[in-house]
Amino acid sequence: MARRNYHHGELRAALLDAAEALVRERGADGWSLREASARVGVSSSAAYHHFASRDALVRALRRRVLGELGERLSQEVGSAAGPEAGADHQRRLVAVGRTYVQWAVDDPSVARLAFGAGAPAAGDPASDSTSDAATPPHPHDVLDAELDLLVEVGGLPAAARPGADFVVWAAVHGLATLLVDGLARLDDPRAVAREAERVVRAVLTGLTHEAVPSQGWPTPHSAHTERRTERGAGK
Repeated sequence: MARRNYHHGELRAALLDAAEALVRERGADGWSLREASARVGVSSSAAYHHFASRDALVRALRRRVLGELGERLSQEVGSAAGPEAGADHQRRLVAVGRTYVQWAVDDPSVARLAFGAGAPAAGDPASDSTSDAATPPHPHDVLDAELDLLVEVGGLPAAARPGADFVVWAAVHGLATLLVDGLARLDDPRAVAREAERVVRAVLTGLTHEAVPSQGWPTPHSAHTERRTERGAGK
């Protein structure tokens, strides 16, 4: 193995790049920290200065991937917010759904890593994003912000807002999973965006007209929303 010299931050980034490449080639579990180290031309002991274990590297990669997805969602939302949007208040959330599904279809192994089993739970020190460089915005935060905006502009009743983020996510992630796993197929790759749009608009229309029961709907939560709540309580 040809050894290479890296500055401190450069080696960490190089190891994350190598891990991401290995995930695309073999999936989330088909490689070792030693292999990632060899890819960048350093010893395993050098890698341990940045990541205590393979799991630590995977967690850091997951956070980076989610941060990149969040940035991509934000950019697409911004592009959808131009003057041509007119009175189409759903357009921004359609952009979120389209981008999410297309990302999963284009990069399925990395998408499985980001949202697959093994994501750290709230309360796990390894789940605290402050242990790494900050990676805002989280995709869920982008979705939440857009739903809040939809309520503000009158495109969604305030009574329908609680838990709506999980309803939209369930639909969009469900479509992505069906397409990635081959359980649903579209003959034209360009139809992915149109199908994602249909799903998002159907869900938002349903939420707009739903009858909220007197006891309300269940309140789902995820590791990310739990961490967000914990951070808010700690302020």
